[in-house]
Amino acid sequence: MATVTTSKKAVSVNPLKLSQPLGAALAFLGIKGIMPLFHGSQGCTAFAKVILVRHFSEAIPLATTAMNEVTSILGGEDNIEQAILTQMEKSKPEIIGLLSTALTETRGDDVERVLKNFRQNHPELDGLPVVYASTPDFKGSLQDGFATAVEQIVEEVPREGEVKPEQVTILAGSFLGPGDVEELKEIVEAFGLTPIVVPDLSTSMDGHLSEESYNATTAGGTSLAQLWEVGSSAFTIALGESMRGAAKILQRRFGTNYQIFKSLTGLEAMDDFLLQLSQLSECPVPEKYRRQRRQLQDAMLDNHFFFGRKQVSLALEPDLLYSTAWCLKLMGAEIQAAVTTTRSPILEQLPVETVVIGDLGDFEKLAVGSDLLITNSHGVLVSENLGIPLYRQGMPIYDRLGNGQRCSIGYRGTMQLLFDIGNLLFEQEESKIKARQLSLVSQQ
Repeated sequence: MATVTTSKKAVSVNPLKLSQPLGAALAFLGIKGIMPLFHGSQGCTAFAKVILVRHFSEAIPLATTAMNEVTSILGGEDNIEQAILTQMEKSKPEIIGLLSTALTETRGDDVERVLKNFRQNHPELDGLPVVYASTPDFKGSLQDGFATAVEQIVEEVPREGEVKPEQVTILAGSFLGPGDVEELKEIVEAFGLTPIVVPDLSTSMDGHLSEESYNATTAGGTSLAQLWEVGSSAFTIALGESMRGAAKILQRRFGTNYQIFKSLTGLEAMDDFLLQLSQLSECPVPEKYRRQRRQLQDAMLDNHFFFGRKQVSLALEPDLLYSTAWCLKLMGAEIQAAVTTTRSPILEQLPVETVVIGDLGDFEKLAVGSDLLITNSHGVLVSENLGIPLYRQGMPIYDRLGNGQRCSIGYRGTMQLLFDIGNLLFEQEESKIKARQLSLVSQQ
């Protein structure tokens, strides 16, 4: 069992974590026709927008209540009401995802009361769902904000309905990108099941040219009609420990049983997932995935020469850290250092002696002597300072293209992950061999 410690530094050096509002906005972007609305200053929204635009290379719809010096002191109730009305007039969203920031949380705005008054003042908008997520910047991280938004979505939107035996709800954690969700849906549908993914980034943040005219809200994602149907699902599959809270809400509201899958990367993790799908559908595993499993086994054999006893250091959000660390461990690598952003029960289950909740400054100290670093693009400076190769994972990744299509789950995604990392380790070995040869030549 890993020991979890927290960095005691007075300030953060080269921050690792991203804010809760950013995580909530990312979750809301997986809902079709939504407008994420930041209750805070314009700068709060601009920060999140820059990160998301650079990561996905896409236009990101975000709005703000535009709090200023006066409203920050006297209260922003009118700002919320005016912002919603303005969005209804200009963007015409099907749903509003309202989220707080440090500014309004510090002041203590009673947003729930504000929304209650809004409903009374504007009965003509009774059909407009407004989902509110409390996401202060001053605590938690992207994963926490993402989980809070998903919990509020499943608490507020789904309706009671007759259970559909073939329908399953998939709660997709923040560690799954659009490409991962696309692969996930394909796997579930192969068993004859109908998945409703909450949130579904695969059709909103995957990077595609829309056939429709310009739309100010998200062009894809889980539709409002699908969210209403979540209460009719026969089973809930929660991906990532952070989705446990949302799964419990669905169980409380609709009596839906659930299963938590902490990872979908690696041979054993996918075996367990496909077994669950086979039991739910009462269908055998399709031959397609049996073949992919054999391909992954061969890929593991090809790669294990380069992974064996390699020292790898990781700095990632908890769910992604768990998934990646165990995949590497089962390939024979050793986890030298693990740094993360926020507390989670899953951290104690990592294959490492100590997990540090800290920043990339802590990561740089702990990673000295590693063979490989794995973190987001902010780790480039650490990689250059230590002279250690970097595999970019997590968010943001702003110096590589195709983040909306990357896939590292399933047998096929695991293969690609192993080959990508294996090639970095292979190049490192080749560089060491050439360096030795040059050294021998110079000595002669």
